[in-house]
Amino acid sequence: MPNLTKDTQTIARDAYVFGYPLVLMDLSKQVMTHGKSGESDWKAPLNQFAHARSFPDDTFTDVVTPNVDTLYSSAWLDLSQGPVVLSVPDTGGRYYLLEMMDAWTNVFASPGKRTTGTGGGEFAIVGPKWNGELPAGMKKIQAPTDMVWILGRTQTNGKSDYDAVHAIQDQYRLKPLSGAVNVSLSVDSFDYKTPPMDQVLNLSGKDFFERLAALMIANPPSSADKPMIDSLQSIGLISGKSFVASAEVAKDLEIGKQEGRAAIEKRAKGSMGRDINGWSTVDVHGPEELGSYGTEYLWRAMVALVGLGANLTADAVYPHAMVDSKGQPLTGENKYVLHFDAANLPAVNAFWSLTLYNARQTLVKNPIDRFALGDRDKLSFNVDGSLDILIQNEDPGVEKRSNWLPAPKDGFNLFLRMYWPKPEALSDSWIIPGVQNRGQAASRSAA
Repeated sequence: MPNLTKDTQTIARDAYVFGYPLVLMDLSKQVMTHGKSGESDWKAPLNQFAHARSFPDDTFTDVVTPNVDTLYSSAWLDLSQGPVVLSVPDTGGRYYLLEMMDAWTNVFASPGKRTTGTGGGEFAIVGPKWNGELPAGMKKIQAPTDMVWILGRTQTNGKSDYDAVHAIQDQYRLKPLSGAVNVSLSVDSFDYKTPPMDQVLNLSGKDFFERLAALMIANPPSSADKPMIDSLQSIGLISGKSFVASAEVAKDLEIGKQEGRAAIEKRAKGSMGRDINGWSTVDVHGPEELGSYGTEYLWRAMVALVGLGANLTADAVYPHAMVDSKGQPLTGENKYVLHFDAANLPAVNAFWSLTLYNARQTLVKNPIDRFALGDRDKLSFNVDGSLDILIQNEDPGVEKRSNWLPAPKDGFNLFLRMYWPKPEALSDSWIIPGVQNRGQAASRSAA
């Protein structure tokens, strides 16, 4: 006779991994749609854009692993009342990307320089159940769910470029096609201050699964998820129906939640697919694609945890380093150098940057307010054309400061962002160099 309790816990563990991105997306939507337009760089009512007018800093926690290469434009859509029309301007050749994710974090469209050019146009974003005619010249984008997150990125070449980017952002516009109205949330009892990632963590197993069931009514899983949905039914969680856990089942759900969370966090500490010189990067020839996850549920949950809003690999790749070239954890107790040979600079069609994060995947406070370095910065190259980026806690001095990426005194990790990667960056013909440990910091070695 099977151990029903153990089976319930196992199913709940898998269900937590399966549902984590959906619950995180919903909580993110509620936090980010609370407030008036212009009240916050990241908050606006549903079906309206919120524009980040400056780069995030160490105080920003709404989205994990934010970039400081582009100014974001964010909009949460509710397509249940009808299509929403997106208008984009002619950006004059400037790189931009308007990534569109469904409720499960899958990227289903990405208008921008790579895919649609920079000449501008109008796109009708329609929900899964909508059938109708569109005006001539308007391009249709079919969304798999009525919940949609548009996470736009517009190339920004430093703070001096803000005004030019603001002018473009102001021309990203959303309006109902017909008969629909902009809507906003009004959940007075909701916690709008705690970061969404922490809110998911704080949910009990019972609350998590009851919330998951409710969300699946409005955002049903795909047909490929049928085996998982069949499994969920065995613990009473039926897609399309509300769910209230009994006290007995709630105990098993709590254990399953804890095991599921542990599995996601363990996966986050592992490889992204390929390990090269201490960097973990996506294997573009493997099953674990960024932005298009299929039934790779653990992979999807891990990406949501460490980088909610990740682009398709064709739009950007993000090699991630938690260790140096010899496999030792990165820490501000040491000094590091990332050296690129002249012929081996990051291979991109757009641009690249190196960003440093702490263990919570937020930016780190430092004395020069520098959170990233890249090809649009005034870097100092070596005589032979090679490039050294210094990653350390201590200021290296005036002569080397242009190439200094400040690190905290404790552990950290790095992301190399490569926008619109060239074919060689998606193959073995471009090899990322390892982060070299150049010894302990002076204050540490003197101890």
